Amino acid sequence: MPKKTKINRIKDEKARLEYIFLEIKGEKKAVTEGLIERASFMRVELEEMEIDLRENGYTEEFSQGNQEPYDRLRPIVNAYNTMNANYQKIIRQLTDLLPKDPPADPEGGGDGFENFVSGRQN
Repeated sequence: MPKKTKINRIKDEKARLEYIFLEIKGEKKAVTEGLIERASFMRVELEEMEIDLRENGYTEEFSQGNQEPYDRLRPIVNAYNTMNANYQKIIRQLTDLLPKDPPADPEGGGDGFENFVSGRQN
């Protein structure tokens, strides 16, 4: 089976996210479109960077002029960290747009903790 192109992987990720966030309706839906576009791109790019980091490591030997060589972080590490943080923020924004789940007990029992505590006291 041929390896998927980066563009196809981004399209697949976009479809996956659109399915996950299908419940978002109305005005919020327009907001999700751009966030999903960015998140899809970022996830595929992050996967590419992770492959590079696994294969080539996080540091490289560097020297300038006559100074002794030393290990320094490769520039891709900073790019990866920044993009990963931004990806996490976008996913958080998307999940915050999802409808909130109703309480487990519509009679006011919430998550059942109050019922558990009052049941133990009897």
